[in-house]
Amino acid sequence: MSSSSETFQTQLSAVAAETEALLVKLLAAPPIEGERARPQRLLDAMRYASLNGGKRFRPFLVVASASLFNVPRERALMAGAALECVHCYSLVHDDLPAMDDDDLRRGQPTAHKKFDEATAILAGDGLLTFAFDILARPETHPDPTVRIELVMALARASGLGGMVGGQMLDLAAEGRFDNGKPQSFDEAGVATLQGMKTGALLRFACDAGAILGQASAAQRKALTQFGSVVGQAFQIADDLLDVESDAATLGKAAGKDADAGKATLVSIYGIAKAKERLRALVTEAETALSSFGASGAVLKEAAHFVADRKS
Repeated sequence: MSSSSETFQTQLSAVAAETEALLVKLLAAPPIEGERARPQRLLDAMRYASLNGGKRFRPFLVVASASLFNVPRERALMAGAALECVHCYSLVHDDLPAMDDDDLRRGQPTAHKKFDEATAILAGDGLLTFAFDILARPETHPDPTVRIELVMALARASGLGGMVGGQMLDLAAEGRFDNGKPQSFDEAGVATLQGMKTGALLRFACDAGAILGQASAAQRKALTQFGSVVGQAFQIADDLLDVESDAATLGKAAGKDADAGKATLVSIYGIAKAKERLRALVTEAETALSSFGASGAVLKEAAHFVADRKS
């Protein structure tokens, strides 16, 4: 392992631990100003869904991107925790019987299996709305204009034209509508679907660092490009894992995407070409960071991590 890889792994682990600790604090039992009470079962489910492991890669991207502009770490962690709440909510809802109908997540029972469907739905709802509570707090940034920009960017990344819209396209590709007839997606269509469903939150993670750092237009464009490319690489790597790995390694069911007829670039390209495209995306990600010089080294390692991960 190279020294830069070791640096990346160390920083990823550190951000994961700090994000976990922050979420524990934010999701404490006592209600805060403006709340009447925090129902225990709902709180337990929200904590189960958000504190149940995970690499915390999205918060890491926020922290690493923000560090390029010397943003105080505690601010970046707040934005990262908000993003992680959205990500975890999406997993809870994706796992529901009406969606992907999964029993395992990170090697543990999914939220609706651990609790029940109604509680899982409400836990997802709670995590989504809580994300914007976190972003709106002065601790995230003292400038309300910056906080508003973060709220808008995350709303657009997670909603109709982002992750949720991408999930709808994914269901259409499976044939969930129109009398069970799968909607056909060409390469461009799959790229749009995946850029919304998976890529939008990863792109936001990098964009958030630039927003927090009040970066120049050129700097923000570079980070947005990096986040977009990393999002593409993440999805191809995920689709390859679904084809080539097993449930014990993944911590969830393997092969379900192919069985469900999901639209993926792996199904269009084939495995060999998909791996070739994955390596090309890593190169594109590194190029996007060229203007940051040595400061962008850890983010470059993050792109390699995405391509090389085993789960």
